[in-house]
Amino acid sequence: MLRSIATIGLAVLLGALSPVPSHGQWVEAPGTGWVQLQVAHQRTQEGFSKDGEVVPLDELDPDAESITTTARLTGALGLFRGLDAWVDLPLHRQAFNDSGADLLTTGLGDPRVFLRAGPSLLGISELPVAVALRGGVKLTTGAFENDAETISLSQGQRDWSLLLEAGTSLHPVPIYVSGWAGHRWREENEEIARDPGPEWVFNTAVGGSLGRFEWKVAVDGLFGRPSIDTRTGFEFAARELVQVIPTVGWSVGPGAVQLGARLPVHGQSTRSDRLPASPTATLGYFLSWDDPLWK
Repeated sequence: MLRSIATIGLAVLLGALSPVPSHGQWVEAPGTGWVQLQVAHQRTQEGFSKDGEVVPLDELDPDAESITTTARLTGALGLFRGLDAWVDLPLHRQAFNDSGADLLTTGLGDPRVFLRAGPSLLGISELPVAVALRGGVKLTTGAFENDAETISLSQGQRDWSLLLEAGTSLHPVPIYVSGWAGHRWREENEEIARDPGPEWVFNTAVGGSLGRFEWKVAVDGLFGRPSIDTRTGFEFAARELVQVIPTVGWSVGPGAVQLGARLPVHGQSTRSDRLPASPTATLGYFLSWDDPLWK
């Protein structure tokens, strides 16, 4: 049983903490936008305990190992002045190997859809600092299996998020700073009678460019409330995770190749929803366009 439930936390992590796109808090103008294709890979034997310590994923089998590869297509498109749409579509390949058996599952994960509004939507002129309000939902089209012999690619419930974003350029210095913070309301997973509890999430970043070279360093995190077994009322330890995310890029063709990593520096999770403590490597291609698709 632990072999199955330990892998659920890995899919949760990759779905909930995808990297923040380079365009930050600047709402896309009508018809303009960007698209990013990224592959993330993680191999781990360790996770965070409820006390924040790094422990084996499966404490009964220290050699148990999870290998997760995710291809993620993310994009944004300006709909009209002051409003854009943001979509994230993940495809997971997840393996879990231990002394009992080797498991492998490949398929779609939980997609996310957001709308983002800026002050110009209300006719407010440009502000010294770019601000926006982003709201959206994580759906559950991925396969959730409550089965000891199956790896789940989905959290099994919807999440609703509301985020406040801000950012500014330090022009003429080729550096920008940005950040967002907000709240995530998570619905009950009725399949396993678990109320996962709401979470506060945040991201702050500084980045810039020099010729064809670009860089960014972000800190990304979540702090949740205890989850509850709705049948017994038992409370599980709250989920917490903070990661440092450095990224470098180089202009190639119309876009940029980006290489990065997600480095966990703090975590807390339960045995049944173990968040991995190992780094994740990322490789992607980012393409944006300023010429509107329509006039």
